[in-house]
Amino acid sequence: MLKNVTDTVFYVGVDDKNIDLFENQYIVPNGIAYNSYVIMDEKIAIMDMVDAKCADQWFANVAEVLGDRKPDYLIISHLEPDHSANLGDVLAKYPDIKIVSNAKLFGMLPNFFEVPVADRSVTVAEGQTLSLGSHTLQFFMAPMVHWPEVMVTYEQSEKILFSADAFGKFGTLDTDEDWACEARRYYFNIVGKYGMPVQALLKKAAGLDIQKICALHGPILTENLEYYIGKYQLWSTYTPEDEGIFIAYCSLHGNTEKAAKKLAEILEAKGAPKVAISDLSRDDMAECIEDAFRYDRLVLAAPTYDGGVMPVMADFINHLKMKAYQKRKVAFIENGSWAPMAAKLMKEQMSAMKDIEIVDEHVTIRSAFKQSDVAALEALAGKLL
Repeated sequence: MLKNVTDTVFYVGVDDKNIDLFENQYIVPNGIAYNSYVIMDEKIAIMDMVDAKCADQWFANVAEVLGDRKPDYLIISHLEPDHSANLGDVLAKYPDIKIVSNAKLFGMLPNFFEVPVADRSVTVAEGQTLSLGSHTLQFFMAPMVHWPEVMVTYEQSEKILFSADAFGKFGTLDTDEDWACEARRYYFNIVGKYGMPVQALLKKAAGLDIQKICALHGPILTENLEYYIGKYQLWSTYTPEDEGIFIAYCSLHGNTEKAAKKLAEILEAKGAPKVAISDLSRDDMAECIEDAFRYDRLVLAAPTYDGGVMPVMADFINHLKMKAYQKRKVAFIENGSWAPMAAKLMKEQMSAMKDIEIVDEHVTIRSAFKQSDVAALEALAGKLL
């Protein structure tokens, strides 16, 4: 999908519509875009590469833009294989090309490639520039957004931020969908742990006059940039995006599910601004993580299992911990036939997270969900509203 970003900056990335799991863990029903760009000037720069399985199309795209010319520089902003897998072939095809990146990335490069680059590398540091002619590239380090070697590149003349994985989203470029939904799922599941590094990057970006954002995944952002930057500001400070209650449940025989759905019904009847509910055993885990971060309140509902918590709930809580879940109110529903333990264990795990307000009174279902349990759910709803 060749397209002009500007008269001198060209998109040469590839849409991957055959992928089912990004990073072998995130469901991508609309595929993923591997973004790469070429800047044409007195000197030519290729901005990143694509995944190995898309190499043939990428090389064809690059060749179409270059025509009879040869590239002078390959800028590598992020070493993850979906952006750098073709390095060996690039070096073989263009023997005079120079690799431009930072010291951290060059230090990590031998972990992925057994190619000699010492005499073909240009090491840049924070704020340094590289002139292509009428275009000037300025480099800013963005460690842990979301790998330690990441850097972003600002093109000064056309005011373009090549933002690495920041501001990316799932989905191919020809997918017609709202940016925020898949960008939010992408952010909290991939970048979410690294709020402070994202904040550091946003502070650097605030000092730049940015007119376009070219990420490594997702669309080129050209309008209303304050909206996208505002979302990243919100997400990276772990501030709830919306008022609402997310109920995440799992159920062995359907009784915990009945309790969770009844609570949702009660909350809606009481005027809750938004109630979202997911079955952790069937719904996409990444979507559930997204909703947990989106709303300001969370209810965990799970049966006791082998003296602990049903495994899918334990996995969900572990995901929250990994992604630095914080600044939310959390309530609990448990089920148990002889020795209910789920609520106690879930409380212990959630209490260990930062700035979590625990609703101390939980609901215990004894095996089957009964009409007599509704009063306790009503009381729990009152604590959440």
